[in-house]
Amino acid sequence: MSLAFQKLRKIITLEREQGCVNRAVMGGLDRFLAFWEQDATEESSQPDEFRLIEMIKEKLKDYGAQGISARVRNINEVLAAISEMETKHSASASPKRVGKKVEKPARRPPSQPDQSLDSPVTSLRGVSIGYAKRLQRLGVTTVDDLLYLFPRQYDDFSALKTISNLMYGEEVTVLGRVEETRSRIARSGIVVTTSIIGDSTGVLQATWFNQPYLAKRLRPGREIVLSGKVGEYLGRLVLESPVWEPLDKEMIHTGRIVPVYPLTDGVGARWLRKLIKATLEYWVPRVVDPFPASLRQRANLLNLPTALSQIHFPDNHELLEKARRRLCFEEFFLIQLGVLRQRQDWQSQKGHALSTDEVLLQRLFDALPFELTNAQMRAIREIHGDLNSSRPMSRLLQGDVGSGKTVVALAAILTTITNGLQAAIMAPTEILAEQHYKNFTSILKTVMKHSAPDLGVDLSRIRIELLTGSVTPGEKECIHSALAEGDVDIAVGTHALIQGSVTFKDLGLAIIDEQHRFGVLQRAALRGKEDGIHAAHVLVMSATPIPRTLSLTLYGDLDITVIDEMPPHRKPVKTHWIPPLERERAYEFVRSQIESGRQAFIICPLVEESDKIEARAAVEEHQRLQKVVFPNLHLGLLHGRMKSAEKRAVMDAFYRGEYDILVSTAVVEVGIDVQNATVMLVEGANRFGLAQLHQFRGRVGRGEDQAYCLLLADAPTPEGEQRLRLMQEIQDGFRLAEEDLKMRGPGEFFGTRQSGLPSLKVARLSDVRILEDARVHALELFERDPNLERTEHRLLAKKVAAFWKGQGDPS
Repeated sequence: MSLAFQKLRKIITLEREQGCVNRAVMGGLDRFLAFWEQDATEESSQPDEFRLIEMIKEKLKDYGAQGISARVRNINEVLAAISEMETKHSASASPKRVGKKVEKPARRPPSQPDQSLDSPVTSLRGVSIGYAKRLQRLGVTTVDDLLYLFPRQYDDFSALKTISNLMYGEEVTVLGRVEETRSRIARSGIVVTTSIIGDSTGVLQATWFNQPYLAKRLRPGREIVLSGKVGEYLGRLVLESPVWEPLDKEMIHTGRIVPVYPLTDGVGARWLRKLIKATLEYWVPRVVDPFPASLRQRANLLNLPTALSQIHFPDNHELLEKARRRLCFEEFFLIQLGVLRQRQDWQSQKGHALSTDEVLLQRLFDALPFELTNAQMRAIREIHGDLNSSRPMSRLLQGDVGSGKTVVALAAILTTITNGLQAAIMAPTEILAEQHYKNFTSILKTVMKHSAPDLGVDLSRIRIELLTGSVTPGEKECIHSALAEGDVDIAVGTHALIQGSVTFKDLGLAIIDEQHRFGVLQRAALRGKEDGIHAAHVLVMSATPIPRTLSLTLYGDLDITVIDEMPPHRKPVKTHWIPPLERERAYEFVRSQIESGRQAFIICPLVEESDKIEARAAVEEHQRLQKVVFPNLHLGLLHGRMKSAEKRAVMDAFYRGEYDILVSTAVVEVGIDVQNATVMLVEGANRFGLAQLHQFRGRVGRGEDQAYCLLLADAPTPEGEQRLRLMQEIQDGFRLAEEDLKMRGPGEFFGTRQSGLPSLKVARLSDVRILEDARVHALELFERDPNLERTEHRLLAKKVAAFWKGQGDPS
């Protein structure tokens, strides 16, 4: 259908919305139709189009003289006739119909016979090598990447309004004629271009800055569409820097729900929007849906081509939501199929069936300076139930900060080594690995003291080794050799444990601490260190409380054990939100705690000063605090860019009490345990998520003294204020996790990239209903065709493999 008909439909739709009072265009419909008939005749080529032109002339002839009821009847008949012809043309034309619009046939963006969705973006018309490099910063290197570069938000310019009905503060679209346009240079040197736009109800001023070329484009008499927010200047309503485009073109920047894309330097909003629109027109009809029709029907999903079209350029809010649901469902569905496949593959292997020495475990419990909670004992029973089975364990041990996961893990390690097998525990940082090493060594020495001669196990012969990137080449070679010979019983380390040169003689148990900081590939690599006959038992641990629905997504291949009870000796950490003006009071409180013999942390979000983020850099803050605020105290500094040996030296000094205050970035978030530290002061607290703030809080209160967490916030947003209030009110990490999940977007809970999952482009981890729906359908399909071998699932199998590529491919 020609653009002339589309233009007429927009105008008479507006006329109908205004009550058919002949004010949709200046001069009335009679004047407009005189010009429109000529344009429509020139653009038309089909007999039915010419017949429709005659019908419209007849129905709308002398429109100004018709009564209101006749106008309403004739307008409705014309709109129905246009829609009927549009439907007829879309059914017979090669371009696919998207929503209610018939898309103009797109020129192939250049002609390459072997072009595909995997072709580089330089194959698209108008994308030079320079633009391709800029698009790469947005994660776009191929045509397919561009189709999946989804809007970050939308501007709703779909509501057409006449000038007389505009109200201050509204986001509106106005259809009018340019009366005059002028440019002038302001005192500041800025070029100000002003246009007077009129319709049949009044006039409106539109203003643009530093766009002098608009004076030539917006010539008097030109009909345009403008969209923007209504402002006010000298008592008159104005549009400042509105988006505009000619009325005689298909509207993609105005007059609709307009997509707003992420941008980068050198990539403008209009250019990117036009590129994506043109790419969609050509490629969407050629996109193949990996979901079989039966699945789409059962799950009530749009097909993929329609979903892609509507997520980018939605016809209305209902279709936008349906498109988002389809694409969100797809991401969750592919994740579920992947983790279900991983679980099946892992549990189909043969594992070591270990026997439990109850006497030895009791010796361990007796040696502890505290009594285990019921939750810890339940966790030990569940884990040992797995260890006793020939099916390899694949379990997540989840517990809040300070809930006692380390002791539970050590019980599993003791059972493993008393069965003649090796155990390994991998931590994300050298600091945490060294802490595990010290804790295990200390507890085992205590157990040896409590052990009777009739125990049957010589604990003194247990060999523990620490393997990190800081170990010297000579020491590393010795440890590698001892692991391969079976002389090392317990290996504690970082990523160094999964290097290709590391082999175990008989690995029985692999423990991965702070699982969300490792990808699926690292988990699989540590699993792969077994003897080649038996698969090692795997226990992953996380101190980040994870809501159940999120656990299903992130750890669908794992059984889950939750330690939901804190040791009775742990006192809640008193948490206070401190405004910037009361910073000195916070410093005075820190000083009083140190005078009482305690220690403190001060957390800053960045390592180097940044103009973009008003957070205090740890390096400069350390200097300021030492010289100005605490000149008589000893302050240490810790940040992620220090060498491992430097970090270790600083932490050891803090443990020994040589530093009163440790100024640090977020590297202290996980695992650091200094029982004498009673104050955690967090600068720029509004910049951290709830989960991270809760982890900071967990670094204090490890001893018997009352601990405090002081949250200093610099001009927080409403969301930031909400997080700070929740931190004051809630101590339970699981409740905070639920709140964090509600507030944060795709992958932001603690970063799906760190979790090892494919990144989520549409789905939010708070989309609980869609997640559970996708899991139900994934389970049903997996039970019927676990290997996706049926003909109708071949495309889906390819999609799963592509989705998980580089993430621990489950195929």
